[in-house]
Amino acid sequence: MCATCGCSAGAMATMTSPGKEGTTLWKRVGDRSTHRLSPPSASLVRVVDLEARVLAKNAALAVKNRAWFAEREILALNFVSSPGAGKTTLLERTIRDLKAEFPLYVVEGDQATSRDAERIRAAGAPVVQLNTGTGCHLEADMIARTMRELVPSPGSLVLIENVGNLVCPALFDLGEHTKVVVLSVAEGDDKPLKYPHMFRAAEVLILNKLDLLPHVDFDIAHAIENARAINPELTILSLSARTGEGMEGWYDWLRRTSSLALKQPPSGIVSSQLTV
Repeated sequence: MCATCGCSAGAMATMTSPGKEGTTLWKRVGDRSTHRLSPPSASLVRVVDLEARVLAKNAALAVKNRAWFAEREILALNFVSSPGAGKTTLLERTIRDLKAEFPLYVVEGDQATSRDAERIRAAGAPVVQLNTGTGCHLEADMIARTMRELVPSPGSLVLIENVGNLVCPALFDLGEHTKVVVLSVAEGDDKPLKYPHMFRAAEVLILNKLDLLPHVDFDIAHAIENARAINPELTILSLSARTGEGMEGWYDWLRRTSSLALKQPPSGIVSSQLTV
């Protein structure tokens, strides 16, 4: 788990599937002895070394995940945001509107409960819930395991809702095709400047909850200016997942990306096997 924020100490991650009450498909408990910090004089070196090893292992697994997705022409998207930005509502509406057009599969990441997975299942998509306990992000090995459970069909969309956090998920590649960062108008329009690593890592920015604009102090033009100052290449879409305003632009992006981008061969080692 994460060596920089302390979430690794004794963290337990579990995977469950809605409808299989009481069934834990997978469990991982962090190794306390591995992640315990040394005395202050050596702690910085220890943490930096641990972070490098954790990220290197994750990156190697992400390469395998990306190759596995690309070989099957599966578009895998990693949705990241602060808590409450509207990721789950966005996925629910996307599923209801596009499930007749695309096979859709969902991975739900939360520290606890399966509430969001139940919402996704009710919307009409197969889903697996990942609970990270004290962990603040998903990792590549978790995604490999969920794919064995979901078994997404070739040409499908895999929508991964990461834990609500704009810090650590920026560092952990899951093997996705694209990171999609969701920013709601209920948050500050200066958030891209405060969390530059996430907005730099993402390729798509969704400005959500446009229906709340009359009730909040949020400047869309200023938010876009700040986001482009961090990442000039960002694709920016404005919408309301609740009312449906602007959703067609999001759907057009999904159609274009799924039909074109995944035809390109993946970089790195290509293997049809998912390993953890």
